[in-house]
Amino acid sequence: MPSKKNNPPKKQKTRDIASFFSIPTRSQARVKEENGVDLMGEHLHRITVKFNTTGSTKYTIDCDHPRTVLEVIKSTENYEKKMKKYSDENIVIHLGKARESIVATHFPCTCIKSGESLIISGEPEKVEVTQDQFYKPIQIRDKYSVFYIDTVGGKYTKQKKLFRNNAVKEFKYLCVYGEKGLTVKEALKRDGRFIDELDNFTLTDNADPDSITECTQKVDNLHKKQFKICLPRNKRASSERRQDNSGASNISLQKCDTTPVVDVVQQRGISVRAAVEKGGNNVDNKEIYEILRRQFPDLKQCMESRFPDDSYQKALNLRKENFGKIQQSFSEVHRVRKLLKLGESVCKVVVKNVCEGTGFVLFDNFILTNAHLFKGCVEGQKLKEGIDVYFLFNYEDPEPHINYYYFELAHRNIYGTDIGLDYAVLELNPESQKSNHSTQTKKMKVPPGLLKVFGPMPRDGEACIIGHPAGGLKKMDPTFIIEKEKRVQAVHDHLHPYKDSIVTLLSISHLIKEQGIENIMMGGKTADKVVTYDTFMYHGSSGSPVFDAHGRVFGLHTAGYAYGFPNPNKSVIEFAQPLLTIFKHFVSTLKGSGKDELLERVNKEVKGNSDLEKVFKSMVELKESRQILEDEPADPEELLDIEPMDID
Repeated sequence: MPSKKNNPPKKQKTRDIASFFSIPTRSQARVKEENGVDLMGEHLHRITVKFNTTGSTKYTIDCDHPRTVLEVIKSTENYEKKMKKYSDENIVIHLGKARESIVATHFPCTCIKSGESLIISGEPEKVEVTQDQFYKPIQIRDKYSVFYIDTVGGKYTKQKKLFRNNAVKEFKYLCVYGEKGLTVKEALKRDGRFIDELDNFTLTDNADPDSITECTQKVDNLHKKQFKICLPRNKRASSERRQDNSGASNISLQKCDTTPVVDVVQQRGISVRAAVEKGGNNVDNKEIYEILRRQFPDLKQCMESRFPDDSYQKALNLRKENFGKIQQSFSEVHRVRKLLKLGESVCKVVVKNVCEGTGFVLFDNFILTNAHLFKGCVEGQKLKEGIDVYFLFNYEDPEPHINYYYFELAHRNIYGTDIGLDYAVLELNPESQKSNHSTQTKKMKVPPGLLKVFGPMPRDGEACIIGHPAGGLKKMDPTFIIEKEKRVQAVHDHLHPYKDSIVTLLSISHLIKEQGIENIMMGGKTADKVVTYDTFMYHGSSGSPVFDAHGRVFGLHTAGYAYGFPNPNKSVIEFAQPLLTIFKHFVSTLKGSGKDELLERVNKEVKGNSDLEKVFKSMVELKESRQILEDEPADPEELLDIEPMDID
């Protein structure tokens, strides 16, 4: 075969890789109108709202710009008065006068016809959890497909749970929406009212039960139709089905979705690799990868331009180093085994009809958690009457195998609490232990406390959080500490995906500044008093213990600087309060309130832990010397200010 080495290559007509990701600009795209209204300009329709707590009284709301249904309802002053005891996730929005259907709180107002009637009510337990709703602009009605899911399931659902809260079964349908191009599975996942485990399912048309729609199909042609959810017959059948689908390559290619990769990428913004795999026979994979290879130098140059001099390589090496540390520490079996054992002391904290969070056994029957879980529920040093608190342990296995047990409070006293440090200590009643299985007769013991393994707050390195994010099953998240000098860069990196949307960036910036993010940055008043990191453990995981790579507990996971739409359920950075500082305040509080018996119990518990012994001794001696000098009780807050300790 003759060599082509010296032949000049033919000039090929190639497309720029940007063409695969091109999105029409406003000037390119035709702005549609609905009911004669240009949604880029004027938007006006009227909705009637009735609160379930107000009898027959109705309120009219003139909606003058596109937003979610809940945002429309909240624009009336009566919402706060009537529904103040319910969080957004506990709200039920009933569409129409008959008990026909309900919509999610993030349902687009553009899909509600003018003059429609809504009835608002609340449930004590969570009804929905919104997902992937961050800064998605509300579009015109034609952009959505709206369909109905029957609250009575179809085949093989009789013994299965389909919804987060069975209260939705009081209605005939769940009204679901999805942008055209979304799959059925994605639409139900984003809806938030269905269980997280709803994965492999099909829909049967109520008007034609023999017509089956798979969950991977798009929602485009489902508009105004009514469906029942059907599940696989059993786990084995589901497994066999997956094996069949991953059989011979020629069969797989015939059955795969042949949507062009360009359309897939434009619709969902997924990765090129995922788009290529989804594209099947209808995509020239070699062409795409060849274009990517040719344009890689330009891409690299663009990335390097964001970093002066050699800071790009330094940043890259640092990320690799941090990731390597996490891998090395938390992939070692003995560390994971130790963390899992310590994690048995972590519990889900339920403040009934108020909120859910996380806590852990401090020692004996005492639980440490965040004080903000009880906001508005405390008078003095006691919980208000009517506030019920439960502590759920072993809440780990998915349904239907879930097997947890829980305890009630021993009394309404709060032994230690501080808003600044955001901690609270409560006592559970070990005799009140109950199981979610009525047949279980064996009494479970309260797991051992973690006070003995408290340690100082590290300035950097690895960390691991164990808790109940979103009030769900117990999870653990290995991460690494973001040093105070690098917090600004970490926030910038987190917001980099929004760099092309000035409006979004300004909105997020405004939100996190209002929350006081500058306090934790260099020079801020709490910059040296908290430890920061990046984690998915957010809502519901407040009060989780934060471990270092050696299994010591150094932090109480407290909060993050949040943003999101319609609810703030994502954050740019998260932080924990140092446990030695909390312990210092707790000891001084016990001493100041004359809890000598409990103080002695704490003294015995910390024996052998040099960090805790040092704190305990200094606080007790300081308290005694101050009482001798002034002959009056000392304020625990003053004690903290008299002798600051470097617990880092």
